[in-house]
Amino acid sequence: MNLSGLLNLLPRLPAYEAVRATPPTEPQALVHSAHPFVLAGLAMHHPGPVLILTARSEMAQQLALNLEAWLPSKEENGPTVHLFAEPDALPFERISWSGETRQRRLTALAALQSRNSAGPKPVVISSARALIQKTLPARELRLALRPLRTGSVVRLEQMTMNWVQTGYHAVEVVEEPGAFARRGGIVDIWPPNLDHPVRIDLFGDEIESLRVFDPATQRTERRISQVEIGPGCEALSKYGPAVLKRLNIQGDTLNAPDNLAQKEGLSPLQDPNLLLAIREELRLEVEHLHDSQSFRGIEWYLPYFYEQPASLLDYVGDDALLIIDDGAELIDTLRELENQAIGLRQELERSGELPTGFASSFFDVADIRNQLAARNVLILGYGGLDGKTTNSNTELARSFAPGPRFGGKTKQITSEVHKSLTAGHRTVLVTRQAARLQELLREADMLVHVQSDLPQAPPPRSNSLVQGVLGEGFTMRGLLEDGDVSTLHLWTDAELFGWSKPQARRKTAKRSSVAPEIFFADVKAGDFVVHLEHGIGQYDGLVMLEVSGVEREYLQVSYAKGDKLYVPVHQADRLSRYVGAGEGAPGVTRLGTADWQAVKERTKRAIADIADDLLKLYAERELITGHSYSPDGPWQEELAASFPYEETLDQLEAIDAVKLDMESDRPMDRLICGDVGYGKTEVAVRAAFKAMTDGKQVAMLVPTTVLAQQHYRTFNRRLSRFPIRVESLSRFRTPAQQEKVIKGLADGTVDMVIGTHRLLSNDVEFKDLGLMIIDEEQRFGVAQKEKLKQLRTLVDVLTLSATPIPRTLHMSLSGVRDMSTINTPPKERQPVHTILAEFDDVMVRQAIQRELNRNGQVFFVHNRVRGINVLADRLQRLVPEATVLVAHGQMAERQLEDAMIQFSDGEADILVCTTIIENGLDIPNANTIIINRADHFGLAQLYQLRGRVGRSDHRAYAYLLIPIQQDALPPDAQRCLEAIQDL
Repeated sequence: MNLSGLLNLLPRLPAYEAVRATPPTEPQALVHSAHPFVLAGLAMHHPGPVLILTARSEMAQQLALNLEAWLPSKEENGPTVHLFAEPDALPFERISWSGETRQRRLTALAALQSRNSAGPKPVVISSARALIQKTLPARELRLALRPLRTGSVVRLEQMTMNWVQTGYHAVEVVEEPGAFARRGGIVDIWPPNLDHPVRIDLFGDEIESLRVFDPATQRTERRISQVEIGPGCEALSKYGPAVLKRLNIQGDTLNAPDNLAQKEGLSPLQDPNLLLAIREELRLEVEHLHDSQSFRGIEWYLPYFYEQPASLLDYVGDDALLIIDDGAELIDTLRELENQAIGLRQELERSGELPTGFASSFFDVADIRNQLAARNVLILGYGGLDGKTTNSNTELARSFAPGPRFGGKTKQITSEVHKSLTAGHRTVLVTRQAARLQELLREADMLVHVQSDLPQAPPPRSNSLVQGVLGEGFTMRGLLEDGDVSTLHLWTDAELFGWSKPQARRKTAKRSSVAPEIFFADVKAGDFVVHLEHGIGQYDGLVMLEVSGVEREYLQVSYAKGDKLYVPVHQADRLSRYVGAGEGAPGVTRLGTADWQAVKERTKRAIADIADDLLKLYAERELITGHSYSPDGPWQEELAASFPYEETLDQLEAIDAVKLDMESDRPMDRLICGDVGYGKTEVAVRAAFKAMTDGKQVAMLVPTTVLAQQHYRTFNRRLSRFPIRVESLSRFRTPAQQEKVIKGLADGTVDMVIGTHRLLSNDVEFKDLGLMIIDEEQRFGVAQKEKLKQLRTLVDVLTLSATPIPRTLHMSLSGVRDMSTINTPPKERQPVHTILAEFDDVMVRQAIQRELNRNGQVFFVHNRVRGINVLADRLQRLVPEATVLVAHGQMAERQLEDAMIQFSDGEADILVCTTIIENGLDIPNANTIIINRADHFGLAQLYQLRGRVGRSDHRAYAYLLIPIQQDALPPDAQRCLEAIQDL
């Protein structure tokens, strides 16, 4: 969806033109829902770069996504939006920045640096925390940008050495920004200033070709004629010796001071109070700096790399437009960050983890404020840079107003649209229910075509209907139209139906379930692999071979007796990673023999050996004629349109498969297998709704009371607009409430019930049960599974699982049960960063503080009820500003329910809990989990627990805490912890 045509209306608004011509100093007090629209207009109409400052990271991210809906695309010469990322580390924290963070920051800086080029003008969005981070001066970035062109001559050794000295690190396979790999005359590099890596093909010293390639598949995608290689990070390691000089370090060794009492003339790195482990790390880093080599965590030294480190504001010239979302909120956040940095410095110096007097990587708030005060700054919100808020009634503020709230009252919607049309206004309706709204307007004698974009501004006295998603709408008054004055009404689902999309998604992710690129994501050199025709071998990596005069990439696999197999990259789908029981290496197959065929025949015979009772059970299901559900109607379409995210292809296929099963006359028994957070619950919502709209009842069986409550809230939220009664049945309900629900199931007044194994009790009877949904079947006991086995012959069954039991998976693969897999994560989903560490108060506080800084929440898992309250008190003392709750299975039912609901509603910052959260909890705002005594957990448990975080587009962190060094743990625990870090 693109609404850029509406931006052409803004120059017809006198108040907007006045602000654009001479940005006023006073805050504009503009209604918040109009901010993205006005910002997009200013970005489009301003001739130079635009820098937009927000207080918080989530505000910057949301604004970046909103601007994509308003600005023209790059193909239409629209501006390019860059999100200037926050550093991954807290102030003074010694951790490495991720490749994505480096990429986003350097891409934005490079765009501002080359703003006078022929490319699209940049729009850079920054939060307060990203703004105050020190960075490299613009001159250094300009000098570090090196162009490469096809046909030019390079000196390979000198070129790679220059990359190392500007922050790149050598790897075997390039998978993230800031890395390069060399294989003979083929050199891969991923400059952080680019969205994609580049493959340089050399013929001698001449560049024969430049090709963009996919880091997931390592396959080339297209040729390019030239590329600009920027630095690998903001700390250019060629200045390592200068860093040591500023730190007063002589030579290449960090020696202990001769006199511990003598402090004058000492380097901060020679602080005698430092921990031994920190001293050893610093000693190695000094050697790297002396040799002008980059290393993980080099950004910690950024305040010493340059004589005068730069800020983002230094990259903004006089031709740029500087806009602040809200000045008072920005200054308040900067002060919070400054106070936090002071507190962290004191804490780390006291614990011996930070040298006393080490320079800060943040600018002082006063410096940033002075820089902002010296510039012409446009403030759209209510707060000024003096920290005061205003309700000033500016011309621009009077031109905009929030849209009316219809709350789904369709007659009122059509009436207001008709009034607007009669008055000569423009009305634009942006909704995911465009087809439904089109029919409503048609019934009111208003014909409107559904559009996916608005590339041109609609004329006065018109209605426009756009299929899409936008946060909130507004009304804009005072548009000059050939002597007349007109109004624009922009209404979204928030105004029309009372709901809005909480997080905008970009375009749907590509399928990943069977694509060859999964091989590269899952396998590294040295792993055992299985070839479909040739059997088990050992993967050696990618090689270049010339066959019939053509050089191509091949996957090299070693077999028995030194035989090699070379598989073309486009046939990677014939290879898969070897997965087997036990710890020993598998026997590799001999090429040219019948060994592998014999193994496959034995496997086929084993697969066919299914227990007689299960075969009979599923044979009976084939003979029974079940209920055939009606095709989808308008209600199903409305429910699908109200889903606040964009479905992945895998998810859509699973939904379609389930609905086809339900519309057939054969009882459904389908397994939906997908990783945690990939959207299995939404598949269940659509299936349950289909059953209920056909007059059938639905039961959802879950393994824990907490999960029952979570699903109960999810289903009620999704189905609240329809005349459907959803209830729960678990120990969270009183006996009287349970009795009422059971009665409702028997007389048909309850349409759906969600509960634990209590649903399988003999006193629970349904009037007309049509669908049973089972979540995580492997967690039920033998008795419950026997009851489920009987139910399967009577009703449709839908099973959801992230880790299906072997028998369930075996039956699905052999065709006895149908299976749909959801392998594609949501587009913005990032992998969880897993950290193994010993329990340390300072580290725990930093981990929690990092999450609280971005307004997030933290799970702290302690799987022993004894001592859990003592631990919660300890955390409260460590982070006194946080609200801490406790949850475990031995609490009173109401108390447990209240704690879980409070945390889910965002009323607490930290939940100290047992593994009661292991399954099903969906709290997108919780993106840090700390697991105490991780060595006491199994791999499946750790995997499920880690899946509680990383359910939004924020980078998530999982800390696995152990009491001793990893190599001192029992072998089984070591293997488990190593495996979870690789997954």
